[in-house]
Amino acid sequence: MKIGQVARAAGVSVDTVRFYERRGVLPAAPRRPSGYRVFDGSAVDRIRSAKAMQELGFTLEEVVDALRAHDAGDATCDSERWRLEAVVDRLDARIAELTSARRGALESLEDCRSGRCRLVGG
Repeated sequence: MKIGQVARAAGVSVDTVRFYERRGVLPAAPRRPSGYRVFDGSAVDRIRSAKAMQELGFTLEEVVDALRAHDAGDATCDSERWRLEAVVDRLDARIAELTSARRGALESLEDCRSGRCRLVGG
């Protein structure tokens, strides 16, 4: 498959395919004598897997590391569970930060409604 075909099938841009290849999400694709990359169908599945992991909250580095563990053949649910636990912990911390920020914004809004706007120093 050419890079455009892979991108369309995976639902990403050609730039994303190139980026994933540079960052190690995809192995370097062989090239034809013309210089065009040639991907097999597994590239589409790999991109979809990477996108799904990112949507769960994995960083790109974590995606690459998880895919390498999978490629090595020693990844199991038991051996990889810690990755999801780390994502959940990070999401919980972010939720706590956002909850605190929301609380502050609501307090500022109430002050503003009662004539004590924090935004303009009044």
